[in-house]
Amino acid sequence: MRLSRFFMPTLKEDPKEAQIASHRLMLRAGMVQQSSAGIYSWLPLGHMVLKKIENIVREEQNKAGALELLMPTIQPADLWRESDRYDDYGKEMLRIEDRHGRDMLYGPTNEEQITDIFRSNVKSYKDLPLNLYHIQWKFRDEVRPRFGVMRGREFLMKDAYSFDLDYENSKIAYNRMFVAYLKTYARLGLQAIPLRADTGPIGGDLSHEFIILADTGESEVFYHKDILSLETPEDKDQSPEELQALVDEWTSYYAAADEMHVAEKCTVAEGDLITRRGIEVGHIFHFGQKYSDKMGASVAGPDGKDVNVSMGSYGIGVSRLVGGIIEASHDENGIIWPEEVAPFKVGLINLKSGDDACDAACDEFYGKLQAAGVEVLYDDTSERAGGKFAKMDLIGLPWQVTIGPRGLKSGVVEFKNRASGEKEELSPEAALEKLIG
Repeated sequence: MRLSRFFMPTLKEDPKEAQIASHRLMLRAGMVQQSSAGIYSWLPLGHMVLKKIENIVREEQNKAGALELLMPTIQPADLWRESDRYDDYGKEMLRIEDRHGRDMLYGPTNEEQITDIFRSNVKSYKDLPLNLYHIQWKFRDEVRPRFGVMRGREFLMKDAYSFDLDYENSKIAYNRMFVAYLKTYARLGLQAIPLRADTGPIGGDLSHEFIILADTGESEVFYHKDILSLETPEDKDQSPEELQALVDEWTSYYAAADEMHVAEKCTVAEGDLITRRGIEVGHIFHFGQKYSDKMGASVAGPDGKDVNVSMGSYGIGVSRLVGGIIEASHDENGIIWPEEVAPFKVGLINLKSGDDACDAACDEFYGKLQAAGVEVLYDDTSERAGGKFAKMDLIGLPWQVTIGPRGLKSGVVEFKNRASGEKEELSPEAALEKLIG
């Protein structure tokens, strides 16, 4: 993509309303624009990152055996009355009345909707286990939305729902999602820590939230230092026994957010207990028959008798992850994207647009990257060199290649790693080999 043809309205100064790094940098990099309090338009650069994250989440859910569908954003209130959550949920739920006087709501979550789909179509234990998910926009009317996409009112979320005949099988489904989440965050370039969590308005008796460490995190986190040395589970299908062993390993170390941490009961030695700030980027729940009992979601068991199914739900904040990754990976100059989610892999800078030799060299380099399928943003504008460098650092592409008149005379280009800041002079062929090879 040529920058001269790309829509990326960057800002030179920090917006006054932005209190944390991700909000500030997303606005400055032209990734989002606020529509109203806690609601954002995703501009091309931000949308590209959002889709990269969404696709990784989708791939890992598919690997874990979940099946994708798509549920509506607007749900009938009667479903929520069946579960007794319509009045209990609070003012975060946006309640709507349609033109026929029917009570509706903008979904903050989908337990009721998916339970209705299940009970209408699944009648036998032979159709279990089943895990259904979608990636859909949600709305929660936060009393004080802040921190950009980190605490907005409208957000993109992956939510999956498992259905099993009994507790033992539903625990396998829970463990499978637990492990899938560890794999997902690793692919996103993040180190996530699972914490035992409160079940909140979702309900149930078992819950874990996944946090990433960042100085601007909303929660204080206490954890045993050795949990950070655990290796991500292998990318393969695990048996129920292997899944349980992995969950046992990851939960054997102490890890708790401030609301669950009781200092008097913590047995971790002082030298082993680390305290940091953390950002929640996922939450999983096992709630058994809470919804199936109230909504009549049953199947015929092996003995022919009806059994209310055991359920769980599993959420990942896709849009929240954009901000979370930036909070965990930035410096004073801008964003530092992990390569897996970067909007472009390479930023190509033409130091003297309009110069025949520079234009020809850049066009050739750009063409070869495109032919190899490498995503590249080519700054072919007439902006000054300092502005070009600052803009590339701001948007945080993993690699930068700079081509200018002086380098061309010596037969080299400047090759920069954004994360480390290391620069080296290479021949164009060597730089291409590093990027393509």
